[in-house]
Amino acid sequence: DDQKVRSSIGFLTGSTGLYQRLTPNELVKYFADLYQIEASVFKKRKEELFDLLAVNDFANKRIGQLSTGMKQKVSIVRTMIHDPEVVIFDEPTSGLDVITAEHIIQLIRSCRDQNKTVIFSSHIMSEVDLLCDDLAIIHKGRLIHESSMEAFRQQNVGSSLTEAFIRIVEEAG
Repeated sequence: DDQKVRSSIGFLTGSTGLYQRLTPNELVKYFADLYQIEASVFKKRKEELFDLLAVNDFANKRIGQLSTGMKQKVSIVRTMIHDPEVVIFDEPTSGLDVITAEHIIQLIRSCRDQNKTVIFSSHIMSEVDLLCDDLAIIHKGRLIHESSMEAFRQQNVGSSLTEAFIRIVEEAG
C-alpha cells in the first residue's frame, strides 16, 4: 500500500521546498491532512514539534517572509508531523545558527532514542560523531567506507574524525 509506505517515511531535503504563500500553521495542517492524521493526534503532535523547535512565534507569518532557520524548522515539522518510523535527514543543520542547529540535533537524538531508523547525511563531522551509530562515506557517487562508529574509531586511533575522513577520501581517489 503506497499510502502506508509514505506514512512510514519522513524526508528532510537540503532545500526546504515550502509553499511561500502559506503560514507554518497552514502548511503543517495541509501535510497532516495528506497523511490522514486524526485531529486530536495532529493537535498534540503539532504542539510538541512547535514547542521543541520554537515555531509558535512565527506560526502565522507567511513562509516567504521567514529566515532560513525558520524555514528549516518548518520543514522539520513537516517531515515529522506524521511521526514516521524512518526519517531521512539530508544536511539538516546546513546554514543554520547554533541554537537552531542544536534544536535539530536534539530532535534527531530523540528519533534515535525512540528506536526510529534515522539516516543522516552531513559534512559536519562533529554532528556525525554525536549522532551516528554507523558510518558510510560516499565519494563521487561511490560507497568507499562502511562501518560502525565504534569500529571506525578503533581503526583510526589518534586521528580526529575529520582527519580519518580526509585520509579515506584521498586514498579512494
